[in-house]
Amino acid sequence: MTKLKTTESREKFQAFLDLAFKLTTRFFAFAVLALLAGIIIELFIGAMPSIKAFGWKFFTSTDWNPVEVKFGSVIQVYGTLVTSLIALLIGIPVSFGIALYLTELSPKWLKRPLGIAIELLAGIPSIIYGMWGLFVFAPHLADHFQPWLIDHLGPIPGIGMLFQGAPMGIGMLTAGIILGIMIIPFIASVMRDVFEIVPPTLKESAYAVGCTTWEVVWNVVLPYTKIGVVGGIMLGLGRALGETMAVTFVIGNAQNFSFSLLDPGSSIASTLANEFNEAFGDVYTSALIELGLIMFVITFIVLALSKLLLFQLGKREGEKT
Repeated sequence: MTKLKTTESREKFQAFLDLAFKLTTRFFAFAVLALLAGIIIELFIGAMPSIKAFGWKFFTSTDWNPVEVKFGSVIQVYGTLVTSLIALLIGIPVSFGIALYLTELSPKWLKRPLGIAIELLAGIPSIIYGMWGLFVFAPHLADHFQPWLIDHLGPIPGIGMLFQGAPMGIGMLTAGIILGIMIIPFIASVMRDVFEIVPPTLKESAYAVGCTTWEVVWNVVLPYTKIGVVGGIMLGLGRALGETMAVTFVIGNAQNFSFSLLDPGSSIASTLANEFNEAFGDVYTSALIELGLIMFVITFIVLALSKLLLFQLGKREGEKT
């Protein structure tokens, strides 16, 4: 009888612990959602004076004149998207090559040192990248690379407008290249980790039927790890969209709209870093907060599109099966 009571007491205590664990984890999950909702509400409240003053014109205007209290977000949004796109165009193929070499082609004795070196690059502070970009990389671009772009790509109809102007070194192209260098360690590390979880039997089977290394990667490794690969790319894109100090050093911080990648520009993050402490008046401060709200919306849209992409990939895979 005593043993039966003891067993019942243990079961009740275990059920209590399970319920407490369930409620605790549920609290943490909903706390994150509440924090997210709180951030959105605070940004919206802070941006309300700017929303009332400019309305939808804020999203279509290139004005940014604190003296005349005229503000628009086109310059900052354009600079943010263009530099992030350049960073992805550089970062994705380089990261893929690094991950492919480390997992499929590198000698065993070289894998660990190279992997550690790549991970150490992710730990370098962004301000170091910015200083290196400003004092070392930008002058090199101005002296050698940008004049070549102006001479050879500038006269081409259509895309030529992207490579016209003076070779000053700083500008959106420089900021995009620096961002590309910065996100490579993040994307490469994630890709390498997900490539390594592919069961060896799958790759060995593909090699056994005569597949080349590229065919194994393209037809076996990538389909098996597509969710992780997309996640790594989104991680790099999030770093590129929100990067502040490195971009502030090299983008030029000019509030002038230009399609040329060689001209100085501005991004949302660099504008907030440069002007928030010096903002005067409710409308000026509110316009900066609205830029932060736009950045939040852009990030949300990017994440939503990535989820949609993964859903479509999974749906096609199911149909194929």
